[in-house]
Amino acid sequence: MRVTIDIQAAITQRAGVGRYTKALVEHLGAAAGSDELALFYFDFQRRGMPFPVPGASTKAIRWCPGRVVQKAWKTFQWPPFDWFAGAADVYHFPNFIRPPLSRGRSVVTVHDVSFLRHPDTTEPRNLRYLAAQIRNTVDRADAIITDSAFAAREIEELFKTPAGKVTPILLGLEPSITRPSADVIAATRRALGLERPYLLMVSTIEPRKNIAFLVEVFEQMEKFDGDLVIAGARGWKFEPIFERIAASKRAARIRHVDYVADAQLPALYAGADLFLFPSRYEGFGFPPLEAMACGTPVVSSRGGSLPEVLGDAAEYVEAFDARAWADRAMKLLGDGTLRAARVRQGLERARAFSWDEAARQTWAVYRRVAG
Repeated sequence: MRVTIDIQAAITQRAGVGRYTKALVEHLGAAAGSDELALFYFDFQRRGMPFPVPGASTKAIRWCPGRVVQKAWKTFQWPPFDWFAGAADVYHFPNFIRPPLSRGRSVVTVHDVSFLRHPDTTEPRNLRYLAAQIRNTVDRADAIITDSAFAAREIEELFKTPAGKVTPILLGLEPSITRPSADVIAATRRALGLERPYLLMVSTIEPRKNIAFLVEVFEQMEKFDGDLVIAGARGWKFEPIFERIAASKRAARIRHVDYVADAQLPALYAGADLFLFPSRYEGFGFPPLEAMACGTPVVSSRGGSLPEVLGDAAEYVEAFDARAWADRAMKLLGDGTLRAARVRQGLERARAFSWDEAARQTWAVYRRVAG
């Protein structure tokens, strides 16, 4: 059996879907056995960031701009993806949408349906594209993979998919996401200019993450003598979020760190007193799980899949009430016994997430689809 994966997202960016795609294919290569794994992407401008996957072949199209082909797919549903990528038994599209195919079976990863549940939080152009294409994708794909059982139920409810078509596969954590030494934590804090104690949130700056509400929570935590650090790239509709930060009475204590290298991320997590995650909706939710893996206790919403992923290891706040969030955070900061229990539970919870297992389950989907 030959499987071809569209790794475009992993070539052009390292967050979100790109991060998922890169981690998955790196582990799929090791789990391929006697099957063939092929990777495909467009790179007309030679700006891609290819990465080696032992045992896999890679094909890049550099004679034609990918954006031109993608526009043709959106407009005409032509030309077929396999004209560029070559023949395969199964094609896997990890970024929500299935392009046209003239042959072979297809698997699509639909990470969540936040663009349908919370359209006001999605970038307008992306919303139009996803909303227009998702029904066709769900209908024509031979199998759908999601990041959680919650996301699978959402798809089954919205699209009335046949039994067994949607398979939830929990994602993994990289071995590098672990608590580093005290020296490394201190050096990272110096490099990022984090001299005071800090509360942390890591996410793309976008409405769904509820960062403006987090600022309100921080304003209620006047007894916390430290900073609020928000780490993440600007996504969409971020301007009102930064306006809210600038208008805060504690604006001088709110830090935005636009870019954190992968090598620095575990120390950033580990150096925080608490990790706060008031997201409205998540199909999986990497950052709070990574914070747990680095020994930092988490206060979280119950948005989407978060209770499924974080289990009993997080402190949950049921409603988006700033006073309730502030009180829960201050209790966790001040109660050493509770804090130690949450740290221990978080470390144990994080150990349950394996990319090797995610790859094994993904190959099982390919083989079932291929018949």
